[in-house]
This record gives sequence, structure tokens and C-alpha cells, in this order.
Amino acid sequence: MKKRKLKNKKFVSKPAKVNVKSKKDGKKNKKDGIIKKLKFKSKIKKSGLKKKLEIKNKKPAAKEKGVLEEYSIEVDKAKVKIIIRRDTSGVSYNVYVRDIGIATAALLNEVRNELVSVTTISMNEIMDPGALAGIKKRFMQEASTLLKSKLPTLTEEMKEFLIGKLMQDMLGLGEIEFLVNDPNLEEVVIPSSKEQIRIYHKKYGWLATNLRITKEDEIINYANIIARRVGRQITVLTPLLDAHLVTGDRVNAILYPMSTKGNTITIRKFARDPFTIIDLINNNTCDLETAVLMWLAIEYEMNMLISGGTASGKTVLLNACMPFIPPNHRIISVEDTRELMLPDFLYWTPLVTRTPNPEGKGEVSMLHLLINSLRMRPDRIILGEMRREEEARVLFEAMHTGHSVYATLHADTAAETIARLTNPPLNVPPNLLKAVNLNVVMFRDRRKGIRRILQIAEFEAAQDRAEANLLYRWIPEEDKFIKHSESSRFFEDISRNTGMSQTEINKNLDEKRKIISWLIKKNIRDLNDFGRVMNLYYTDKEGLISAINKNDTKNILGR
Repeated sequence: MKKRKLKNKKFVSKPAKVNVKSKKDGKKNKKDGIIKKLKFKSKIKKSGLKKKLEIKNKKPAAKEKGVLEEYSIEVDKAKVKIIIRRDTSGVSYNVYVRDIGIATAALLNEVRNELVSVTTISMNEIMDPGALAGIKKRFMQEASTLLKSKLPTLTEEMKEFLIGKLMQDMLGLGEIEFLVNDPNLEEVVIPSSKEQIRIYHKKYGWLATNLRITKEDEIINYANIIARRVGRQITVLTPLLDAHLVTGDRVNAILYPMSTKGNTITIRKFARDPFTIIDLINNNTCDLETAVLMWLAIEYEMNMLISGGTASGKTVLLNACMPFIPPNHRIISVEDTRELMLPDFLYWTPLVTRTPNPEGKGEVSMLHLLINSLRMRPDRIILGEMRREEEARVLFEAMHTGHSVYATLHADTAAETIARLTNPPLNVPPNLLKAVNLNVVMFRDRRKGIRRILQIAEFEAAQDRAEANLLYRWIPEEDKFIKHSESSRFFEDISRNTGMSQTEINKNLDEKRKIISWLIKKNIRDLNDFGRVMNLYYTDKEGLISAINKNDTKNILGR
């Protein structure tokens, strides 16, 4: 009996051999030594592993209360989960990245150092934005080889995640890359190291994320990475940076103390899959009647100004209307940052401005490009935004010399558009406004989170004054568009320029309605698919209408 007691004591004194089931069964095996041992083990587990466990516990099921949306994003083969949830503090955007333990982080540092030594990159490759894809491919191949040699039992999924992590840390912007590659976001803002990163979601508006850059030096490092890629620098002497990422996303960075809270970076996302006119009709930004009117104006080389407030959708509408241009017309676009994305069938030369270097040399302004574009024999000129008197003067000169011009400017109504054009800083003489055939005004309802065409107007200009004649307007109470008044000169201008009678113009509008209605019905909204239909319209209109009558999608899209 004594021996048996000794054996039990010996058994109790070795807590490492305790069966876990005994803990669940409620037996008396939770001695002080066991509890201390378990506590000690939990302390050894570093915060990284804890976070990993927390993330696993926090991942909600689809039906969990408070989860508004859940989806995954993959960047360089590294996958993360995005969960948008609502709680007592509001709606938040949460990125769940697989956590890296201390040992794995040390291994990645070792692999990173070896990658730097075995992979050579020339200065031309560093400065060439187009070479980044090739550099990434080489790095990923080398990283895969190194990881396989060091961890032969590593699973394919984990290997791809680690390679993606390496690519983001070495050639990208770390975890911010996941935000940049989320197609649902419009803006990504790093306010400072003291605050969480914020984003502007297309559906939910401004949201706080669960990500934060912990050090101000890291924010400066990201700003320098962006600046070096475009041959610029951001320092204490030049604390402002306006540049773009390789993806085309616009970046603005301001350093402390200009930004008093800390260094800040704002990334405005470039549309990977831009809206077409089909999307705008489907989400009620415009309707069928306003769409065919704009198509008619653009087909027959009418000049069009798109005005509206900040983020009201001016550039989106401009981009959506450009596929209406015939394929045999040369298009020159002038922008501060490349935002337009036109279908492949168009004959398009995009131009972008360049800011001066730190010595104040090398600037290429919008005015320089605009004047130069007139020497390139353009049929259509697109100006990103009209801001200065010189630009306005050149633009209206281009209108009067037979070029079709499309531009945007900030104004909330058609009447305000005239006031902005005829007063400083633009100072366009009122009698020149006759050159503008159509003015489309965009509106953004921040409360409802919607964008709409507010007004479509034509300008009636005399020697010393100009007035707007509204053709269509939006009724916010019913969320629909109505015809406001008859045109006094728009259809007359088209008739004079084309020789078509009003009956022929109406028939042309009916054909356009039929084509767009069919595209909506078939949900053909991709930019290049929509472009193919427009190309076919201008090269073989009868064939297109015949294929639509037969519902022959394959013959139209070629697949």
C-alpha cells in the first residue's frame, strides 16, 4: 500500500506526463506545479502566436452577428481575409493576416539577406516602373528555391504565403499592399503612427482598419520607396510628394512638421476595372435617355464639359463616355495623373505632366502638353481638369480651330459652371462659351452615398453674358431624370454639322437606345467588351443591329 502511494506521488511530481483529459474530467490533477508549468508555457508563447490564436478565434462564421461582409484578397500568392463588421463603435475594416512567429521571422530575414546577395538589379530596372513585374518574378523564383532548401517539408500554401510576405516587405509597401489591391477601396490613408490606417470603401465610406504603422520612420521609408520609383525624393527640405505607384494609383505624402500629427500618406486608387456607361445606367447614375444624348454628342464631335463637386464622379463619367469616339479618330489626353482607361480599339495617346526636380528644373506642365498636343494632329483632346486661365484659353482656342474637346472642372450647377468659366481664375470671355455644345453636371449625395447626373445643359452666349438652358435634370425625391426643356441649339448644331434632319437624328437615337438596352440586358459591361461593340457599330452598324436582332452574342464579342 505504501509503495502504491509513493508511485502516485511520483506520478504527481511529473506534471509533463499529465493526461490532458484528466483536466477536462475534473480530476484532482491541477496541482500548483502543473498550473505554474502551464502558466510558464503560456508566457513562452510570444505575442505573434497569441495573435494567431486570437485571429482564429475571431474569424466569424457567415451568420455571426455584426459581420456585414467577408471576402479574401490575394497579393503575390499571399492570401488574407477581409471582414467588415459593425459594433458599438461603428463599422470597421479588418485585415486578418497569417501571423509570423519569431523563428519564422528570423528565417525570413536570413532568406531576405541571401536574396539581396544572389539577385542583381540594375539602376535602370529600379527606375523603370515596367520592370517591377520582372524583378518580382526573379525574386519569387529565388525565394522559392531558398525556402525549399531550408524547409523541405514546408507546405505549398505556407511557402506561397512566405514568398508573398517577402515580396511585399522587399519590393512593396508591406501590409498596405493588401489594401491597395482591394478593388472595393477608393482611398487608403496613413494618418500617422499614432492612428490606425483608414480607407474609403465604395459601399461603406470612410472606415478605420485594424492596421497601424507603428513607427514614423516606416512611413518615411514607404514615402521614399514611392518617390525613388518615379525619380523623385521627399526630404525635410522638400516635404511634399505627389507621385504614383506602378499600378497607376496616385500618392500624396507630407512629412512632419508640415503635417503636425506626423508623417502622412494618401493613396487614391486607380480603377482596375473602370465603370462603363452600362454600369452607370445600372446603378442609376444616369438613364438611357441621357446616355444616348451623350453618345450622340460625342459621335458627332460636339464639345462637352463635365462639371461637379469633389469626388462627384466627373472623371468616371468622362472615362465611361470615351468609348463612344469612333476608332479612326486620334485621341490625345492630358492629365496630372493617369486616371483615364480607354478600350484597346481606340487610337489614343495619353500624356501626363511632370513636376520639377528639387533644383526646380524639368517641369512639364499641363499647359506645355496642351500646346504640344495641338501639333500632334488630334481629332479629340481630353483635358483631365481645367484649372488656370492659360489652360482654358488654349482649350477654347482648340475648340474654335475644329478640335473636339472634353474636359472637367469644379462647379455644382450649369449656372455655376458659366460663372466659374467667365470669372477669375479662368476668365473665359462669355461669347466664347458658344463653343461648348453640352455641359453635364455631376452630383454626389454624401448622406445616401450615391452619385447622379444632376443637370445636362447647353450654353446660350451673347457678347457680354451667357446663360444655361437645362435639357435634363435629376429629381432627388423620386431618384429619376426628367426632360426640363427643349433644346435651342444642340440638335441644330448637329444638323448643321452632319446634314441630318431631325427625323434622321431621332432614328439615330432609337438605334442607340436599342444597342444600349441590349447591352444592359446581356450585362455586357466590361470595358473591352463594350469597346468591341462600339467598334463594330462604327465599322459595321448594319451587321451589329442584325446580330442584336438575332441575339447573336458570340458573333458580336467573338467568343
